[in-house]
Amino acid sequence: MPKKRVGALEKVDADLSYSEDFLNQYGQYRSQRDIFLASPSTATSTGVVSFRDLIDFVAHVADCFPEDTAEFPEDLKTILTLHHASLESELREKIVGSLVLLPTPSKTLRTLLFQKILSDLRTSNSKAKNHRLNRTIQTALFNLLTSDRASAKGIWAVKITRELWKRQIWTDAKAVEIMKEASLADNEKVIGGGVRFFLGGDKEREELEDDSSDEEAGIDIGKLKHQAGINKKTKKKAKTLERAVEKVRKNEKKKKQPHPLNFSALHLLHDPQGFAEQLFSKHLQSSRSKLNLDQKLLVLQLVSRLVGLHKLTVISLYTYFIKYLTPRQPSVTSFLASLAQSTHNLVPPDALEPLVQKIANEFVSEASASEVASAGLNAIREICVRQPMAMSDTLLQDLVMYRKSKDKGVMMAAKGLLSLYREVDPDKLAKRDRGKSATMGLKSGTIKERRFGEQEVGGIEGLELLEQWKDEERKRKRVERGLPEELGTDEEDDSDAEEDWGAWDVESDASSDSGGWINVESDAEIEISDSEDDKPAAKKAKLDLKAKSKGEDNDKNGDEENENEDADKALEQKISKLATTKILTPADLAKLQELRLSASVNKAMGGSKSQSARLKELAARHTDDALTAEQIEGFSALRKSTKEEMVALAREGKGERGEHKSTQALRRDKKNAEGKSTTNKEKSRKKNFLMTLGKAKFKQKRSLTQTKRVLKGHIERSKRGGKRGNIGQ
Repeated sequence: MPKKRVGALEKVDADLSYSEDFLNQYGQYRSQRDIFLASPSTATSTGVVSFRDLIDFVAHVADCFPEDTAEFPEDLKTILTLHHASLESELREKIVGSLVLLPTPSKTLRTLLFQKILSDLRTSNSKAKNHRLNRTIQTALFNLLTSDRASAKGIWAVKITRELWKRQIWTDAKAVEIMKEASLADNEKVIGGGVRFFLGGDKEREELEDDSSDEEAGIDIGKLKHQAGINKKTKKKAKTLERAVEKVRKNEKKKKQPHPLNFSALHLLHDPQGFAEQLFSKHLQSSRSKLNLDQKLLVLQLVSRLVGLHKLTVISLYTYFIKYLTPRQPSVTSFLASLAQSTHNLVPPDALEPLVQKIANEFVSEASASEVASAGLNAIREICVRQPMAMSDTLLQDLVMYRKSKDKGVMMAAKGLLSLYREVDPDKLAKRDRGKSATMGLKSGTIKERRFGEQEVGGIEGLELLEQWKDEERKRKRVERGLPEELGTDEEDDSDAEEDWGAWDVESDASSDSGGWINVESDAEIEISDSEDDKPAAKKAKLDLKAKSKGEDNDKNGDEENENEDADKALEQKISKLATTKILTPADLAKLQELRLSASVNKAMGGSKSQSARLKELAARHTDDALTAEQIEGFSALRKSTKEEMVALAREGKGERGEHKSTQALRRDKKNAEGKSTTNKEKSRKKNFLMTLGKAKFKQKRSLTQTKRVLKGHIERSKRGGKRGNIGQ
């Protein structure tokens, strides 16, 4: 006999063996209930305690005897409804807690209980965090999930935790562990609730916070608009500026939030590697999983999000994708998005190359539909953004040829793949496809192929902008004094620093002649100076040693050292020395923040970026927000409209008309129907001829001086935006 069947029989035998004892206790409960309902106000303390214990006992074992306890939930509901005001406090809490445990059939009662629990927890944490109460409730919900993973009672834990997380009452790792256990449950509804929490709980919290507070991020929006609006003003540029400013404001607001709010649920997980492996093995790999395709897709999105965010290693995940990468698969764009999301720079290229090749074979071909080819190219690009080594030279050159396609979606996707490899690895492209900047970067050595697992060198964000601004200011001041631009002195740097610090004097460390100190010099002495032009002596000695060794070694070693020296110089030019040679003043930090914001607006509006900044932006594209199926589809919706669609679009809003009229005439009729006035130009057409005769005669007799004055006034009015001066509003 199977083990599962034996376990079920043992449970039935156990229920039958305890049935007599339970019926005796249930009979005592009914007697106590009748006595209490007869006179609830005169009940003794002993009777109340006995009645409370019996309610607690019946509530915990009601699942084993559902037929005998069918009236038990209604009894508790009646007691609460009729005598809630006169009930003893502990008895009232016990009745409410028992109703939570029971599978209550009344939806209204469940809603009432849910709102009551949330209201009590919010009230208890309104003034300060009630850590003792929160730990008690969290432990109860955790035990509710782990005691019986197949039960639907876990829905209560999921709903309560998700609502308190959204309202930022529970923001610790314990709440995340509750939802982790919900994701690993055996009930489909509980699993769905836990997985959706990790995929959308943080977004709900951010939306609620954005709705509740409209505080500015402290950015000088007017100044940014002035900096970005120096050129010709257009509606498109104004909208782009507004979007860029909103994006920068949102990012700055996130940076200024306290630390607990910045930790998302995915970052508070204790063991993301183990959690991802358990989810994958239990709900996706296992043949005993009861989840349907949509539920498995949700779990797959969560596993991919964990792998991509924490850079986990789950090699079996990539072989799981192979059977779903076909255009005939339902929700194939979601599978492609999950595959791209689970890719990072520490995934071995050998695990990704078969997947990229299969996507290219299944989706990208001359016989494929334009939507299919566009989705395949976009998916390949998203994978290669995170791991460029997954693409082979031959396949890349073949895919880049689709940039000549007549379909706009396919053409844009292929151009995106081409522009990506011009930045990350131009060597894999043909020479005619590399472009000017990539070719020059390869020759100069600034663009090189990255090795597997190589990371970018860090530093202070935007420090090179401050260094460039300081150089420009130094040159400007020297030009104002009548001095050459390039030559700088230490006195000028010191005077600038003194102005920045605002009369904060620091005593010099230099030795004086009257102090009697003995200056000891050595060959390896290191001199520290505030000037950027001075070089440490150790560096000079090192370069001299290199020069001597070059003369002694053979030509081969000399070439290698030349290459290493060029690489060192390129690295020195790339890393700013401002933070290591100078102390940043408060004015420098304020200017650095201003330059960062200006650069952020410029970048958001499509301004030029350095290669390292562009690579960082590509790598962190979907760090905060997950990759969606709509982004994989890309520009596939941008197809040519048919004749019927163009005719329907032209007729939209015009309605039925019996006689032929121009569009202008239809607009005029619509204005008249709405009671709106006409323009001055239309009014002048209907004026009496004798009223306009004098103006016409004067215009013919106008002198050159009068004509010049009229034209000049017209130009001035157009510059200030008409008679009212509407520019800038």
